Amino acid sequence: MSPSLESLSSLPDRRAASDPAAPCLADDAVTLNNAEFRAAVESAAAVLHGHGVGAGDVVAVMLPNTVDLVVTLFAAWRLGAAVTPLNPALSADEAGYQLTDAGATVLVTAGATAAPVPVVAPGELKHGAGPAPAVPGSAERLALLIYTSGTTGRPKGVMLDHANVTAMCAAIIEAYELSPADSSLLILPLFHVNGIVVGTLSPLLAGGHVTIAGRFETRSFFERVRRCRPTYFSAVPTIYTRLVELPEDVEVDTSSLRFAVCGAAPASAELLERFERRFGVPIVEGYGLSEGTCASTANPLRGPRKPGTVGIPLPGQRVRIADGQGRTLGPNEIGEVLIAGPTVMRGYLNRPEETAKTIVDGWLHTGDIGYLDADGYLVLVDRAKDMIIRGGENIYPKEIETVAYRLPEIAEAAVIGRPHPVYGEVPVMYLAPAPGHPIDTDAVRRHLAASLAKYKQPVEITVLDALPKNAVGKIDKPAIRRLDAAARTA
Repeated sequence: MSPSLESLSSLPDRRAASDPAAPCLADDAVTLNNAEFRAAVESAAAVLHGHGVGAGDVVAVMLPNTVDLVVTLFAAWRLGAAVTPLNPALSADEAGYQLTDAGATVLVTAGATAAPVPVVAPGELKHGAGPAPAVPGSAERLALLIYTSGTTGRPKGVMLDHANVTAMCAAIIEAYELSPADSSLLILPLFHVNGIVVGTLSPLLAGGHVTIAGRFETRSFFERVRRCRPTYFSAVPTIYTRLVELPEDVEVDTSSLRFAVCGAAPASAELLERFERRFGVPIVEGYGLSEGTCASTANPLRGPRKPGTVGIPLPGQRVRIADGQGRTLGPNEIGEVLIAGPTVMRGYLNRPEETAKTIVDGWLHTGDIGYLDADGYLVLVDRAKDMIIRGGENIYPKEIETVAYRLPEIAEAAVIGRPHPVYGEVPVMYLAPAPGHPIDTDAVRRHLAASLAKYKQPVEITVLDALPKNAVGKIDKPAIRRLDAAARTA
């Protein structure tokens, strides 16, 4: 089942027509076969249509990971509308901003809310009366409005059209060799493109099925794997860290898993090797961002997987490294990572100036710093905005963090720049210990000194029980900067 221009809007119908009784979608409470999935989408579409949703509108959905959220996606697409997913943890002010900025027609959510738009409860979606008019699919029609994390101001709406999303799914299906025999276990949030594209849409388009885990629980994860027999899952480094730290007596059955995907944040080579060695499951580390619809590179399933890199360009995409003047750099030369291809976003909603700065001559300027090695594998050095300049010397926090992760007692590491009256900035490090492994900061200093120039070594090391995370599970450096500033002024 290969993606086409009408893949998203007509997928429930095609699946139901080809094999109505085959499994499609399940969560902690509901299991739907293909025919039931189509019926659920038809009912939800009728309800949304009754609330005035039509082609060109935006449906907002703020739900935990459930079947209802996926049904809402397809119901909106059936009507020719786009979807903007909201993190359920947003404050009323944050949610109100996204709803207003996106121009949402309705919000699908559970519980009471003071939303500035009409609210539809998920239970209401199950009681649609009569079929709603299905709008033919269109490559140019907006499919998703994904809001960035807003680390540099108010979040921006990333506009992804149906061509973007189907191209991304096609690349995932080809790279990971997905087929009707595949099923994913979804543990990442569905308000993020990884959960939507890698965990949900790609296996459904390939003819496989999806099991949605409501919440990730470290102790019960492998029991869930044993029960639902997924062939893959996608996770962030924090989750892999928790899994490798499970007690040795925890029983696991990973025989159904062909591979696992690691993305959203850089993972240390040591972590990937520990996971693969213990559980026998290859991890395919990739890289991408919402502005590129999800993923742009990945280590190949077949062929060399290089720990410490984020792989080669996915099918249909191009990656180059450029200097400050936009000139292409050669192998092993460090510069900004640029991406081109059919997955590059349409632009930022209502922000033409920022769009023009980000997409130049068809190339997406990621703001990430890295290089391509001699074999064309991408190595990320750091985010441009995270780079520390100490007395004129450029320091990349990821280089320091990578060295720290070689110590088994370190579960999480983050290096930030602290303002300094003489040097401008100096590096400071925040660490969280692996369970049962206390951190000796003097030992960490000696370890770092053995591998790093003196100017790169942190001037201070702070140990916390856990480092702050954002909604996607990435270590939240803006939060750490605020924590560091507060500690200095206390």
